[in-house]
Amino acid sequence: MTLTSQVIITSQQEQTIEALEALQSSERIVKIIEEEKAFSVEDAKQVIAKAYMASEEITVIILGAKVFSPIVQNKLLKIIEEPPKNKVFILITQSKSTILDTIRSRLPITILSSEKEEDDLGLSLASLSLTSVYAFTQTHKRTNSKEMSLIIEHIAKDAISSMRYDLDEKTLSLFGDCYTALDMGSPPQFILNTLLLKLLARKKR
Repeated sequence: MTLTSQVIITSQQEQTIEALEALQSSERIVKIIEEEKAFSVEDAKQVIAKAYMASEEITVIILGAKVFSPIVQNKLLKIIEEPPKNKVFILITQSKSTILDTIRSRLPITILSSEKEEDDLGLSLASLSLTSVYAFTQTHKRTNSKEMSLIIEHIAKDAISSMRYDLDEKTLSLFGDCYTALDMGSPPQFILNTLLLKLLARKKR
């Protein structure tokens, strides 16, 4: 791990920030962190304001959140493309699938492995069907928002690795929209059902 501009994918946000801070020498570190919520447009405005503050020392701006919506990523794109002098940007989030291609093309992605093994999802994304969607959503009728966000992250990873879906930028941004909807209090089962049906529509024939 280094104090260079990058996207870090990890579920251990707090520990990752501590590890980055341990690397600090002459750099100044600025943190804008959302532990439970999605990174907001207001957060992005704060990042931009701090990025344009003149400084002779290297300033590492750490942005952390469970998810960065496409709107927020697009708002940050200009300063990531053309960073102000002596500014470094490190984005920390949980899922690679929610990072837009425009950001991926400008920042290297570092994936930190989790110590715990992921539980089996109980749903085959390679052979997704209306029947399996219905059965899976019924299984998660009482799943809370926090658990559902982990399920959605797992679905995103499985959908990408299966290579059975036409995942364009609009479809990938859907995963980020799901996190945002969960944070806003939308019913987890409704979000899960909507996501799986939209994925099913993008399944390669």
